[in-house]
Amino acid sequence: MSEPLLSFTSFVLSLASTAAIHFGDLPDPVSGEPGDVNLAGAVQMIEILSLLERKTKGNLTAEERQILEQVLYELRLRFVEAREQMDGGKRIVEP
Repeated sequence: MSEPLLSFTSFVLSLASTAAIHFGDLPDPVSGEPGDVNLAGAVQMIEILSLLERKTKGNLTAEERQILEQVLYELRLRFVEAREQMDGGKRIVEP
């Protein structure tokens, strides 16, 4: 059987990248411009990754589990930072 085009790790990192765009850490992939912070969108990506973690428990390789746990940890930490910066210069879209 051939290797799948999208690996689990690639999928997790894709969702993490989407969260980074919502946090305003990466430019919008279409316009290339930095976007507004969209905490609702970032939270949705964190929730999707959390759901993925729960639903795949016991079915991941050690590497996949470690990557998923690390991504979730970093995104949750980034969310706390974003909440603390809400009064800063960027316009923030709240959930």
